[in-house]
Amino acid sequence: MKASRVILEALKREGVEVIFGYPGGQIMPLYDALYDFDIKHILARHEQGAGHAADGYARASGKVGVCFATSGPGATNLVTPIANAYMDSVPMVAITGQVKRAAIGLDSFQEADITGITLPVVKHSYLVTSPEDLPRIIHEAFHIAATGRPGPVLIDIPVDVTMEDMDYDPQAAVKLDLPGYRPTIKGHPKQVKEAARVIAEAERPLIYAGGGIISANASEELRELALYGHIPVATTLTGKGCFPEDHELSMGMLGMHGTQYANYAMSHADIVLAIGVRFDDRVTGNLAAFAPRARFIHVDVDPAEISKNVAPIIPIVGDAKRVLDALVPELKKHELSPERHLPWMVQVEEWKRKHPLVVPTSEGGEIMPEYVVRKIWEVTRGQAVIATEVGQNQMWAAQHYLALRPRQFITSGGLGTMGFGFPAAIGAQVARPDATVIDIAGDGSFQMTIQELSTAVQYRLPVKVCILNNRCLGMVRQWQQLFWEGRYSESCFEHQPDFVKVAEAYGAQGFRATRTDEVEEVLRVALATDQPAVIDFQVKPDANVYPMIPAGGTIEDLLEGDL
Repeated sequence: MKASRVILEALKREGVEVIFGYPGGQIMPLYDALYDFDIKHILARHEQGAGHAADGYARASGKVGVCFATSGPGATNLVTPIANAYMDSVPMVAITGQVKRAAIGLDSFQEADITGITLPVVKHSYLVTSPEDLPRIIHEAFHIAATGRPGPVLIDIPVDVTMEDMDYDPQAAVKLDLPGYRPTIKGHPKQVKEAARVIAEAERPLIYAGGGIISANASEELRELALYGHIPVATTLTGKGCFPEDHELSMGMLGMHGTQYANYAMSHADIVLAIGVRFDDRVTGNLAAFAPRARFIHVDVDPAEISKNVAPIIPIVGDAKRVLDALVPELKKHELSPERHLPWMVQVEEWKRKHPLVVPTSEGGEIMPEYVVRKIWEVTRGQAVIATEVGQNQMWAAQHYLALRPRQFITSGGLGTMGFGFPAAIGAQVARPDATVIDIAGDGSFQMTIQELSTAVQYRLPVKVCILNNRCLGMVRQWQQLFWEGRYSESCFEHQPDFVKVAEAYGAQGFRATRTDEVEEVLRVALATDQPAVIDFQVKPDANVYPMIPAGGTIEDLLEGDL
């Protein structure tokens, strides 16, 4: 059969049910073969949208996301989604078309060295030069993308390779022989045992949990550990949902815009169990002064993360689920009592009581963005799948929409990609067709991928976009106000579209709220429709995100704003 058909057969063997993509000249044979296949394809309106949708699909489903693009600009438009998936450890396979083998290196029409361009932001990549290698390469790519620390894998296929005939037995086993790729899954037993002893003896323990918990499907094990040990749990941005945020032991998100009580707990803890985290700068701030009283136990499947930023006293390389599976029985041998660190828990509760996250009021009566997020949580009863854009909208969503389960809060963490949220929400809706999926957006971010409204309408994906419209690049404006003497250089929009009319022009529903008393009713009406919808919440333009620890700062530098 044609190699193009072999590619699709191999994808089916990997369980691929949906592909997000955008066709073009050098990937045309693959799209021609797709015409006869029962794999669902979602035609995005930009390759960036296809890549972010595959990312959102992967985060919402736990499966490998797949996207297609043609050569040259099609492939380079995937660079941002690939880098985004790499930074947040999302399993994704991107398949790009390439010019003919004989034309590579000749500056041919729509040629780009995409394997070279993406080298720093992929887990692995392939340039296919022989059709006979395709089955092996595709199965390797999925194995690499989904195992160990997940990440994106790129497969670049010259157009003449896809057009060749080849022998293929779909039932033949493909042997995965990757001698240089052997992720460590099981934590060292002695290290696990020592970690249990240190946790049992801690007076002020804290769990610091990240996206690695969600990737490893280890949330139940984390919950068992926290409840048995009666240990507070703080999460990273991408770890939201790995522990239910309505639980009494939850400290919410920590870091630059995290809860005050989570940051206070981190700065006073004596033992921190860090699982599936990488100690990124948005959490640590000034590394030299980060958690000055704490000793760390660091669990991560990627050995490169151990001691990269913070040196632990007990490093454990392994899959979070497997390590926690071993750690909980070891901890239970110590027969812990919740009263063993009662003063610590009393202190934690006092911090929570004194420094709650609140919704500020506006003297001018404008809608406060925090109020919108709280109302979204109330109206959806905390059950919606939330995607976010990047900026103030992202931080307000992280603070005020409590994530109750894994894969419920989908956001761009490491790369901070504006325009991510809406296509990611589309991918999440494809993965979870029965779920209420909401993109909490900024007016700036949403306009970066607004054309994907056409995609949502075409495929009847009832994604709801809630724009916290402050008529500016809010986070840029906030930093300019706080750290650049109020010099608002190119951060405010002198012209904005009518988002209601834009939504209607695309065939979606459009709504607007300009007063606080309109918020709930508009939300309920929009959520009741089975169509894609955009809600333009015109919020207070100069509202800032607080609390805030300035970049490179410490808890001593925390800004509370007007709270």
